[in-house]
Amino acid sequence: MNKMMLKDANFSGKKVIVRADFNVPLDKSLKITDDRRIRESLPTINYLLKNGAAKIILMSHLGRPDAQVVENLRLRPVAKRLEELLSQKVLALDDCIGDAVKQKIAGSPEKIILLENLRFHKEEEKNDPKFAQELSSLADIYVNDAFGTAHRAHASTAGIAKYLPAVAGFLLEKEINYLGKAVSNPQKPFVVILGGAKVSDKILLIENMLPKTDCIIIGGGMAYTFLKAQGIAIGNSKLEADKLDVAKSLLEKAKAKNVKIALPVDHVITKSIDSTDDVKTVTDIPDGYIAVDVGPVTCKNFKGILSTAKTIVWNGPLGIFEKDAFAQGTKDVAQYIGNLKGVISIIGGGDTAAAMAKFKIEDKMTHISTGGGASLEYLEGKELPGIAVLQDKK
Repeated sequence: MNKMMLKDANFSGKKVIVRADFNVPLDKSLKITDDRRIRESLPTINYLLKNGAAKIILMSHLGRPDAQVVENLRLRPVAKRLEELLSQKVLALDDCIGDAVKQKIAGSPEKIILLENLRFHKEEEKNDPKFAQELSSLADIYVNDAFGTAHRAHASTAGIAKYLPAVAGFLLEKEINYLGKAVSNPQKPFVVILGGAKVSDKILLIENMLPKTDCIIIGGGMAYTFLKAQGIAIGNSKLEADKLDVAKSLLEKAKAKNVKIALPVDHVITKSIDSTDDVKTVTDIPDGYIAVDVGPVTCKNFKGILSTAKTIVWNGPLGIFEKDAFAQGTKDVAQYIGNLKGVISIIGGGDTAAAMAKFKIEDKMTHISTGGGASLEYLEGKELPGIAVLQDKK
C-alpha cells in the first residue's frame, strides 16, 4: 500500500486533526465498559505529541444519535478516559464546528482537544462538503486513524481529505498491513475461518479468498445452509433457503480450485436457544432441534487443519458464544490458535473480537481488527473510501 503514513509527514508546529474511532460501549451510568478502541489510538497521539504538533484535535462518532444532540452520547466519558491514559488535560468541546469551537481551540492552553460527537450533525454521514471544509479549517494536516469507519464515505473520513493533506495513523497502518497482506500475499498454508449467522454476509469474502486460501473452515449458523445444500438434514437450524444455490455454487468453485471446505460433522443442539435444559451433542440433527455450536469431533478436525497453518484469518464465531453452554467450540478453537507457534492470526469482525475478549485470549492473537464492517469489506477486496483518499507516497 503506497499511502502516506504518520512517519512520512512533518507535524512540527502544526495543528493536526485526527479521525479516531472512540465508538466505545457505555453502561447505564455512562461508564466505558471496554476502552480498547481508545487505547488503540494512543500510539498515534503520543507520536504527534513527541513530534511537535501544536494542537491535536481528535474527532469521532459515538453510537447512533440520528443527527440530533443526545446527552447520553456525548464524548465526555472518552475525554475523561483519555486524560487518565495520557496523564494530561484533554479539552472536551460541546460541538465540532463553528466559530465558538475555533475560538476555544485558539484560546486553550491544552494541546489535546476532543470535538463533540460528529454524528450530532446530519452532514457528517452525508459527506457534506461544507461540513468537511469546516472540520478541515481547524487544522493544517489530517490523520485518519479510524479503520472502523474507513468503509464509510463520511465528511470526517473522506470529505475532509479534499481540503487537507491526509495520512494514515499507526492503527490504520497496522490494519492495512495485516489485512492487506492477508488479502494480497499471505504466508502459506493460509486458512480462513468463517462463522456467524448468514451466508449472505460472507459470499463476497469467500469469492475473494478462494484463489488465495488453502482451506476455508465454516462454522456458526451459516454452516447449516452449506450442509443443507449437500442434502444433509439440519433439523430446525439456521437456514437461508434462498442461498442454497449460492452455497452449492461456492462448494463447486472451491472443489475446482482444489480448496478444501471444512464443515461441522457433529453439533451441539437444543430445542430452544433460550433454554439449556435439552442440550446434547449429535452427528445427525433431528427435527425440532437447532444447532447452536460445533461439536468436539468437529473441533478436533478444525484443529488438525489449523495445526500446519502459517496465516489464519477468522471472521465470525462458530456458535452462540455469548451463552456459555454454546461457547465451547469457539473457545476451544480460539485457545488452540492462541497457543500455535509461528502463525499469523488475524481476527476480524466485532463478534469474533468480542469472543476473544470473553475468553481472555486477545493478547495471544497477532492482530485483532478494530473494524467489523471495514475488515469484512477489506478482506472482500473492496477499496475503502477512508483509505482511498489518503495521499500517495511521492
